Amino acid sequence: MTEGNFVAYYRVSTDRKGEQLHAARKGVSVRMQQADAFAANVLPIIRDIENAGVTTLKGIAEALNARGIKTARGGSWHPTTVKNVLQRQWRESKAA
Repeated sequence: MTEGNFVAYYRVSTDRKGEQLHAARKGVSVRMQQADAFAANVLPIIRDIENAGVTTLKGIAEALNARGIKTARGGSWHPTTVKNVLQRQWRESKAA
């Protein structure tokens, strides 16, 4: 590869990396928006469960599973997934 070809290859390569980085950032942004929307939809259900007297993360996860509500990825609820939804809502309320 000659020096001129290398420079041309390097320029195209770095341009592609920039495009890939932009696409990756855009993808993260879209996923964050989807996660925010999902959390906003499930949060009222979590609040209803809490108002019924269930206060532990494990208890809320069990109640969501008993109601047949799936996580954003279609799985079952665990204490950690409940915690993540609650933390997302807490972060959004602090940012506003």
